[in-house]
Amino acid sequence: MLGIELKTARHTWTAALVLLCLGVIYLVRQTLFVFILSLLFAYLLYPLFDAICRFLKAKNRIPALALTYLLVIAFIVAFVMFIGNRISGEAGQLADQIRDPGFAAKMRQFHLWNIPVGDLVATHYQEIVSRIPSATLKVLAVSTNLIYLAVIPILSFFILKDGRQIRDSFLEMLDHGRQTADDTLNDAHTLLLQYMRALLFLCLSTLTVFSIALSAMGVRYAILLAAIAFPLEFIPLVGPLTAAIVILSVTAFSGGPVVGVFIFLGIFRIFQDYVLSPNLMSQGVELHPLFVIFGVFAGGEIGGVEGVFLSIPVLALLRLLYFRLRKSRVLSAGQVLPR
Repeated sequence: MLGIELKTARHTWTAALVLLCLGVIYLVRQTLFVFILSLLFAYLLYPLFDAICRFLKAKNRIPALALTYLLVIAFIVAFVMFIGNRISGEAGQLADQIRDPGFAAKMRQFHLWNIPVGDLVATHYQEIVSRIPSATLKVLAVSTNLIYLAVIPILSFFILKDGRQIRDSFLEMLDHGRQTADDTLNDAHTLLLQYMRALLFLCLSTLTVFSIALSAMGVRYAILLAAIAFPLEFIPLVGPLTAAIVILSVTAFSGGPVVGVFIFLGIFRIFQDYVLSPNLMSQGVELHPLFVIFGVFAGGEIGGVEGVFLSIPVLALLRLLYFRLRKSRVLSAGQVLPR
């Protein structure tokens, strides 16, 4: 018919639909990111929620959800009451030190490994100051998205409440490959649970170890610096690097043991990346460092900070999907999977 084969037409329409879907995803990327954050937050709460469900043994999941949120809120309030005053006090002291008239002269004399860091900052001081208004506007623009801090827990509530029904409804829509889709979703569920559990433990270990070690080394603003490093641990590669730069800079300008802190950060990073993280994450979550670096930079180019944050779970899910599809094709062909 007009010289067009049916198979070629089918492939063309499939490619067109894929491109259309990618275009729609790009247009709604901000909303999609909020829903992904809600999903990850739901997986962060899921182990506690699941334990409460099994303890209550009730068919209605709402009481277990309510108790889960109450426990999380109580933990956050207790944490803020325990450490919040210390963090705010150290932040105020650091601000006072920066505003001190003698700080500029002290900074000009600062050298790091024979590099006149202070002179470089002083030379470009006017350029830095001129960029402050635009940076402030960007911060204000980002702050308008703080509404998502209220939206994300609400969306996570519905994901935990109706997640199973949504999954079952999706599987019922499939005529072919339902078992493969079910197995893939189960594998993705396990992967995300392990990833979020590992990420939470890594962040908590960063907060605890940094607070103890920096305080023991006599670093000023140790609790504040540990609190800064805690959320940055959620961002792969870029977050820990940013935290290290901030800690070293504040330690240097406040007259702390820069070399000792540098050695501590290096040892901790090795322990975190090559001892603790592999033990927390299964082989399905682990990725080769080259893929991690590629994913982080590619994610940053595609989606900025959001892309960097999602790079590791997206790569892990793609890896899982590839092996699941490969397994399905091999089994359908009657071959034996290599061990």
